[in-house]
Amino acid sequence: MAMKKTTFAVNFFLKKSKLLTNGEAPICMRITVNGKRAEVQIKRSIEIEKWNSSKGCAIGKDKKHQEINLYLDTVRNKVFQIHRQMEADGKPITADTIKNIYYGGHETPKMLIETFNEHNLEYRELMNKEYAEGTVLRYERTVRYLKEYLREQYHTEDIPLKSIDYEFISKFEHFIKTNKGCAQNATIKYLKNLKKITRTALIKKWISEDPFAEIRFKQTKANRDFLNETELRLILCKDIEVERLQTVRDIFIFCCLTGLSFTDVKNLKEEHLVQDNDGNWWIRKTREKTDNMCDIPLLDIPKLILDKYKSNPICTERGVLLPVPTNQRMNGYLKEIADICNIKKNLSTHIARHTFASIAISNQVSIESVARMLGHTDIRTTKIYAKIMNSTIGHEMQVMKNKFALPIQQ
Repeated sequence: MAMKKTTFAVNFFLKKSKLLTNGEAPICMRITVNGKRAEVQIKRSIEIEKWNSSKGCAIGKDKKHQEINLYLDTVRNKVFQIHRQMEADGKPITADTIKNIYYGGHETPKMLIETFNEHNLEYRELMNKEYAEGTVLRYERTVRYLKEYLREQYHTEDIPLKSIDYEFISKFEHFIKTNKGCAQNATIKYLKNLKKITRTALIKKWISEDPFAEIRFKQTKANRDFLNETELRLILCKDIEVERLQTVRDIFIFCCLTGLSFTDVKNLKEEHLVQDNDGNWWIRKTREKTDNMCDIPLLDIPKLILDKYKSNPICTERGVLLPVPTNQRMNGYLKEIADICNIKKNLSTHIARHTFASIAISNQVSIESVARMLGHTDIRTTKIYAKIMNSTIGHEMQVMKNKFALPIQQ
């Protein structure tokens, strides 16, 4: 990827709101890098009427004002020299970094990825002693996402901790949701990991302000709805003539019988299909969301669905196995399918994944196997589905319980 050229400017202005006792205004320098500013007081002042605002220099040919202009040139040249040296060294350039170096000579600011990696190394050393493996992996995944975000948004490999602000965090949140396909609750986990690093930086006085001060985490209630086998067969066997609905129905059924999420089925390719020594086909793919490996036996119906779309022009063009539309369209069409099949549940792409887990558990597939197929690192996540099934059994047994209830003894 070609590196995007950094925009850089140096301007001088007066701080008219903070006049000195002699009536003069302090002269300040504004450093701007990629639209972000940092201001520096340069220990010089001048009469307001002797300042040219448009040119950012002193007016007049007397010795005092000539010396001020000469000093401004010296300061500007020093800042440009710092900028050139950082470019030559391939270091990430921000207005705050240049300001810090201007003030402190060659002081190197604490960097985000560098600090995060140090934190993660400590956690990995204590894995399975103080911290669960899933926690360690999530912190490491957060760094990977941050690196991708920095490359895409800032065209750099690292950034000073002082440069993290509300805008940085908001855009990172958007990046996780759109590029990584994470829902609200999963996104919050990654943001909390980042917040832990900034809180440490605040305690150690590497930064002076909390970038998360105005940010409130809002978790959504987890949707654990799923289809039972009767409802699944109803959708599977329904005669649907509209081609777009038929395609969405096929993709939904495929996910219900493989456990793949929307993002994973959208990116499913030929390379993810493998055959074992007994001739059985498997889906072997890392999850887009977590990079965890999924090993899923390919049942007959999902295999027939793949065969059906083998020559589909959309699949050929994209190099994928199924012509998956956008998530928004999928969910919209699924609501139409629910109406056609007279299913009252709010069908969505994520219900397919829940359906797979729930039906697998109800058919005596072990929790460990379901976790492996879903790509869960922590088996506690998978156990949620077992709890759902237990509550369903209890509800369904209520009729039988009533039939065989003992008469109340007077």
